[in-house]
Amino acid sequence: RPHRTELYEDPPLGCWPIVYSPDYNITFMGLEKLHPFDAGKWGKIINFLKEEKLIADDLIVQAREATDEDLLVVHTRRYLNKLKWSFVVATITEIPPVAFLPNFIVQRKVLKPLRTQTGGTIMAGKLAVDRGWAINVGGGFHHCSSDKGGGFCAYADITLAIKFLFERVQGVSRATIIDLDAHQGNGHERDFMDDSRVYIMDAYNRYIYPGDGFAKRAIKRKVELEWGTEDTEYLQKVQTHVEGALNEFTPDIVVYNAGTDILDGDPLGGLAISPQGIVKRDELVFRAARSRGVPVLMVTSGGYQKRTARIIADSILNLHSLGLLGRQQPACALGSPSLDEMVRDSAKDFSNLSLQ
Repeated sequence: RPHRTELYEDPPLGCWPIVYSPDYNITFMGLEKLHPFDAGKWGKIINFLKEEKLIADDLIVQAREATDEDLLVVHTRRYLNKLKWSFVVATITEIPPVAFLPNFIVQRKVLKPLRTQTGGTIMAGKLAVDRGWAINVGGGFHHCSSDKGGGFCAYADITLAIKFLFERVQGVSRATIIDLDAHQGNGHERDFMDDSRVYIMDAYNRYIYPGDGFAKRAIKRKVELEWGTEDTEYLQKVQTHVEGALNEFTPDIVVYNAGTDILDGDPLGGLAISPQGIVKRDELVFRAARSRGVPVLMVTSGGYQKRTARIIADSILNLHSLGLLGRQQPACALGSPSLDEMVRDSAKDFSNLSLQ
């Protein structure tokens, strides 16, 4: 029997289905600078969106930390116990000095932010079903499976979000993962290897980490990219395969792993996509899902340059300006719209959408 989880308590109706917490950001003694990841990227995205007046603090959904009980929906107890060893966490996060820190510090400074982002992805799953879309400003830990972490991914948030929906939300029994991070999403692929309810499309640089041949067997639509792939070829492939994937299998939810490590100059991704190309890519995915009336949950995943926060914010602003995110609601706490108004608004949004 599924346990009760605070992650599925309904936020006030007026909130945007954008999930975030200041606890997402990893900062301690500059150690985070030893990894190419911008460990404060998530807060920067939110700040850009506030500057553009798209959101305010009381308009976003506050992420909650996933508890052990939540994590055990997917993870083995054995795996969670391993994270009590600092050297294991150092290996997963690729920050070697973490191995020498007392584990209580590692739990608080490294794992708690990742658990909070994981909680955010689980929350965003239900929000997406309720509202038609949701964005977790963090998450997308696609190298982690039920019993193994790696590549900066300590918790399998994508698997968790989907399993939570299957177990707890009526009418959700099929999911499509569209993984457009530069790296192969071997974690969710291993988790859903033999699960016919989950369709995986994955487009990645074929020459880089993790090169997990076993996990590739779970991919229904494999788009293996060459070093230095540029916008025109990339966007054409994304469009063809996203449309193909959604025509081939009709899901109740799309989980979109929107890594920005495809950006030209990324030290790990090896692709050459422009900022405009990333914005366009996200638009293609949202258009494909929303035109079919399929809810979409977006997570931000990898992206290892200082400028990625700005690009993610620009992409969200673009989705909003195109009407792909539905109408803005009043502030969460005050004067939430009535259900009738919301139904009217979403009907309006939908008709605007179909005109585009």
